[in-house]
Amino acid sequence: MHGFVDGAVVAGIDGSASAVQAAAWAGTEAVRRGRPLRLVQVYALPQVSAPVAFGTHEQVREGLAARAEEWLAEAKTAVLAEHPGLEITTAAREWSPVTALVQESQHAELVVLGSRGLGGFTGLLVGSTAVSVVAHAHCPIVVVRGRTPHDPPPATGPVLVGADGSPDSDVALAFACEEARLRGTALVAVHTWSDVLADGMLRAHPLEEDPVAIATAERVKLAEQVVGWQRKYSDLTIELEVTRGRPVRTLLERGERAQLIVVGCRGRGGFTGMLLGSTSQALIAHSPCPVAVVRPQRTGSGT
Repeated sequence: MHGFVDGAVVAGIDGSASAVQAAAWAGTEAVRRGRPLRLVQVYALPQVSAPVAFGTHEQVREGLAARAEEWLAEAKTAVLAEHPGLEITTAAREWSPVTALVQESQHAELVVLGSRGLGGFTGLLVGSTAVSVVAHAHCPIVVVRGRTPHDPPPATGPVLVGADGSPDSDVALAFACEEARLRGTALVAVHTWSDVLADGMLRAHPLEEDPVAIATAERVKLAEQVVGWQRKYSDLTIELEVTRGRPVRTLLERGERAQLIVVGCRGRGGFTGMLLGSTSQALIAHSPCPVAVVRPQRTGSGT
């Protein structure tokens, strides 16, 4: 048994300064949500091509487990320094980091990761590994970033959400509205459009399209998508921004003044492929603030 706590905020720990920052961010989020915090460190025995003596093998395992407990204690101390009364549990697990985090996400309300890892999480947020975590997670995933690799994540500014009219971006809107409410800040819903692409397809006659007419139509679509959330969150300020260009560039630029960027796992139109290939890696690798990736809720037990 791994002591899962249903509804906890889970933070992945790997001994890096980035992971400690992520744990502190997760602790603040847990306090906002009234949830416990669970710190998890995942380690795996190194793969060797030659046989290893049993004693040596066990010594390596014990050493990794002991180091994991040290890293967890360090992160717990850092979080408690900011939130003395927060309920925190820890778990050192021997497994694949991706598989373990996906399993953790089945019980968590939120999984939080640092942007620069080492130890058991080396390369976790690079290439296919990050996409695998996002693709199979059962709850939102947050990658904690600052404006530079050594900066803490920003604590001021609006929440920014990418919206394209798709069901996935509607799920992201729901998450973003609640985050903005919890933080007491405004929400900025951003939609990008292209005079070449429409709903992810090439326009039949792009040179004949009127950019002003396109922008007006796209703004109407965004307003229609947001109106229900504005009714639900009547005290929340929701700003609409419709921009011509590339979604990732727009989000990165607007993210300079935000404290959180929220996106769905995939969409249509301006956000097609948001979390596949180079676009997702650009957000995760270059965002000036934390990035939350929100998947639609699942109805089955499979991954």
